Amino acid sequence: MKHFLPTALIIAAGAALSADAAETWSYADCVDYARTHNISLQKSRLAEETAGYNLDEAKAQWQPTLDFATTQGFTNYPWEESRKNAYNGTYGLNAGWTVWNGGQRENSIRRSRVDSEISRLATDDLFRSIETDLLQVYINILYAREAIGIYTEAAKLSGAQADRARQLMEAGRASRVDYAQLQSQYEQDRYNLVNAQGTYDTRRMELKRLLELGIDREIELADVEWTAEQVLAALPPMDESYAMALDTDVQLRSLALEAEGTNYDIAVAKASGRPKVSLNAGVGSAYGAPGAAFGTALKRNLNESVALTLSVPIFDNKKSRSAVARAKVQQLEAQLDIEQRHTDLAQLVENWYIDTRSAQSRYTAAEEQLRSAELSAELTNEQFELGLVNPVDLMTAHNNLTDARHTLLQAKYMAMLGQKMIEFYRTSVISLN
Repeated sequence: MKHFLPTALIIAAGAALSADAAETWSYADCVDYARTHNISLQKSRLAEETAGYNLDEAKAQWQPTLDFATTQGFTNYPWEESRKNAYNGTYGLNAGWTVWNGGQRENSIRRSRVDSEISRLATDDLFRSIETDLLQVYINILYAREAIGIYTEAAKLSGAQADRARQLMEAGRASRVDYAQLQSQYEQDRYNLVNAQGTYDTRRMELKRLLELGIDREIELADVEWTAEQVLAALPPMDESYAMALDTDVQLRSLALEAEGTNYDIAVAKASGRPKVSLNAGVGSAYGAPGAAFGTALKRNLNESVALTLSVPIFDNKKSRSAVARAKVQQLEAQLDIEQRHTDLAQLVENWYIDTRSAQSRYTAAEEQLRSAELSAELTNEQFELGLVNPVDLMTAHNNLTDARHTLLQAKYMAMLGQKMIEFYRTSVISLN
């Protein structure tokens, strides 16, 4: 038993050194860092930028096209007596502009504009997911850190009880079995403490992964204090929270835009079956050898052309009709996605209310349980000091006290997590204060 204090000192010293070397981050610090460094978020911003380029390309369809073309050729006449071979070259500057294509161009621009906004909302929605992920991991870390304190205290207490049992055994007032049982309890508490430390380290690793921090970065979380009044605070009306969640939900806005975009898809599909008018103009010349001098030939062969083309589709193997049908199916799917999101939001909000109210009820019950467990443990320990109870009763009181502390701690953090998630669905803002 004499090895307990040195072990505790080593753990405490290691924790102190780690805290000194690590940075202290608040939840707001984590969110700000993730906003800039999260890789998934950076990729989403690149997709948003690509959507902007697609919109620029769609707008450019209003502009005419212009290209230069030249052809250089050599011809051989093996049986011709007057000439054996000839060289010719053509040069042309061609311009084209679509006067009207059934509204396809205008609706393509509108669709690209919607896609650009959807891409921006996708980035916002991803960041919202990162915020809630950070919240859950952050609260889990706070919970794991306090759990270490509970198991540290439990190990300290069981270590003292085992040491007292050893003294009683040496004095002939306790058996070796009694001492072995309490020593086993101490080892179990030490094992629980190691597990709690491992859980804490795992949760911190999850946070570092979300923040894209390297292996050389160590962070500690800023303390957050919540009173019993805050834990048991009354929740706002659930139907009000659901209505606010519908107004603030980014996914719902994105789905509404997608539904709007399908209208443009239908218009574009219909335009493929309408007549098209295009205007083309060109300037060209040609040179052939043997013949006149190059400059003279180009001057003589200089030509200018302009043409207005009307294209009327008659049969297109049902391509236009099929495109319209597919676009209408996508429109129906978009409406169903909106309805599904309404249902999902309702379930999410209701689940958080159920979990939060349950956690608050458990917290109230756990407070009473803890008071009873503390009193029982105190009395049982006093009786053990007098040799009036056996080790089994002492271990039972000890474990009940540890379990009561752990239950209260778990209910506290579950209740606060639920409150913060409800607050987020209502306002899109998370604050741990």
